[in-house]
Amino acid sequence: MSTQKRVFAENAVREIPEMAQYIPNFITEEEESRITKHVNTVPLPKWTQLSYRRLQNWGGIPHPKGMIAEEIPSWLRNYVDRITSLNIFERDKPPNHVLINEYLPAQGIMAHSDGPLFYPIVTTISCGSHALLDFYKRNDVMEPQQLKLEFSLLLERRSLLILRGELYNDYLHAIAETCTDTISKGIIKNLDMCAVEYKEGQVLERSTRLSLTIRHVPKTSKLKLKIG
Repeated sequence: MSTQKRVFAENAVREIPEMAQYIPNFITEEEESRITKHVNTVPLPKWTQLSYRRLQNWGGIPHPKGMIAEEIPSWLRNYVDRITSLNIFERDKPPNHVLINEYLPAQGIMAHSDGPLFYPIVTTISCGSHALLDFYKRNDVMEPQQLKLEFSLLLERRSLLILRGELYNDYLHAIAETCTDTISKGIIKNLDMCAVEYKEGQVLERSTRLSLTIRHVPKTSKLKLKIG
């Protein structure tokens, strides 16, 4: 069995539309600490401040006209290479971009999809805190707040989540703006795969979370593009 097929088969989340893979403890505690240290010591201009969170782009800034490719620093390259070694991306479409989001307790993100700027596989490493990722069936005639929650996935610290296929194309995902998350075995579909055993109704306190979203941007250029 190929590495790709083994990763997909052994880590597939059941009872949800295709397809998600969840790998707990994908990185070590030491690696998590190193990532956090690097993220928090980059020059301030590297941060982009949004209304409810801030982020860093590494590898370039995706744009409909194309991304000007930049070298990913060595402290991030290790994790990009590790994901590449799983062979979940096609050989000619390796991951070339890392988006780092910082979420403070009570910060989240509205229902969204990753969109056409990216190859339709998204991989996310969580550091510092868990997240509860909520999924909604895409409906282009409804406002995001009108959508019905279909299911959730619990992303533990140091875990890796892989989304592709129907989940990437036909579903939106979101993180609620709350300081705590409550375990519901009927809604959270990957509890049996988690590193820790959780009890029904258990309340999880959030702390500051860093998400490393590693993807492939197909349209790139090494030349400066006229974007304005």
